[in-house]
Amino acid sequence: MSSQPCPNMLNLRLKEPTGWFAAGTSFRRALQTLSDGAFKLFAHLCLEADRRTGRLEASQAELAKAIGKSRRIVGKYIEELQAKQACSVSSAKNQYGRTSFEISNDYWPYCRTMPANDKQTQADDSYVEAIKIRFTHFGCTVGNFSVQDAHFARALQRRGVSLETVQDAMLMGAVRKFVSWLNSGQSQPITTLAYFAAVIAEIQERPFPAGYREYLERKVAQLAKAWAQKSMKQSTNGGCQGMPGSQIVQ
Repeated sequence: MSSQPCPNMLNLRLKEPTGWFAAGTSFRRALQTLSDGAFKLFAHLCLEADRRTGRLEASQAELAKAIGKSRRIVGKYIEELQAKQACSVSSAKNQYGRTSFEISNDYWPYCRTMPANDKQTQADDSYVEAIKIRFTHFGCTVGNFSVQDAHFARALQRRGVSLETVQDAMLMGAVRKFVSWLNSGQSQPITTLAYFAAVIAEIQERPFPAGYREYLERKVAQLAKAWAQKSMKQSTNGGCQGMPGSQIVQ
């Protein structure tokens, strides 16, 4: 009598269709080769890395928070990953900078579809880098660009959102944030690039008229200066006289 397959086995489906990593032979090799802590860091890097290139950038502080370890210990794990050739590392200038990682071929299960000198890869990197520079220099953000922010930027590019649209949305969002700070006296910074998602949708529906981008550039600089002066004086009076938010952003 022939055996029948279990009905449940015929209907195996993933609960979560995205966010998976191909943990095959290479992943098992890492499990057997690396120490427990280094393997935990390696697993995190694999989950966050770009599937096309096996690369990502992250600060030691971000990695320490992600795996629940100190920055000092994370530094030791990074040294182990290099020593055992699990990945190549381009170290940051200090512990607060962003380190570049690339999982080595022996430990990366995906085909690298775009080599380092590929024009499309360079274009992708330029898109993300331009957004990163803008995001970290506004003065109303947390001042760093996380792995999640880079993923969000690449998702925008894959959707065909132009760099100009993203930058326009960031300008608009920054103006609104500074006006909010000046009017309320509160200074909760923008913590993630996804903060601008709704504004990006606005700009896509109603692109800026000619000259408005330059106006917002000047306005951001003015508001950032006004907020810096107010912060230095530690004023307890809220508001930004003569500069209501509705006039600035509409």
